Amino acid sequence: MEEHTSSGGSIGPETSQPRMFRAPGPLEPVQLPWTWASVQLKEAYNYWIATTRPDGRPHSRPVWGVWLDETFYFNTVSQAAQNLATNPAITIHLESGSSVVIIEGVGETVSDPLLVQRLVHLSSQKYHGIMESNWLSEPFHAVRPHLAFGWIADALGRDGGAYFQGTATRWRFR
Repeated sequence: MEEHTSSGGSIGPETSQPRMFRAPGPLEPVQLPWTWASVQLKEAYNYWIATTRPDGRPHSRPVWGVWLDETFYFNTVSQAAQNLATNPAITIHLESGSSVVIIEGVGETVSDPLLVQRLVHLSSQKYHGIMESNWLSEPFHAVRPHLAFGWIADALGRDGGAYFQGTATRWRFR
């Protein structure tokens, strides 16, 4: 795997093709650039998160969030927040099943008040001011990707998975 340097000089994640089922099709594998995934994460409206309960059972739910500086931020006091306090491992997935981005990482509580203020502002802009006042007291969580997956698929499956297989990409972060 090789590292890629962006135009800003920062080193991006290592890119490779993940091990997945092999679909028949004429497409040659094309690795998606991390910039594609980053745009999908920034433009998404709803995100799904998956955490693990203290007794080991999975828990998933939709959340609103903000993608900022290669980090996903969301706030909640739900079961997910309790789960992250016990086990900070988390997976974030976009709603789409055809333009897929999945992030695996560790959730951390955001303690910087200036960052929280910025996140509240960005969330309010993104969600058209639909931020209830009690949400401002909920802690924000930050998730920096350790591993991410992405692909594009024919939503109707007419290609037998070939397009999906041709674009399946894995990004590993250091």
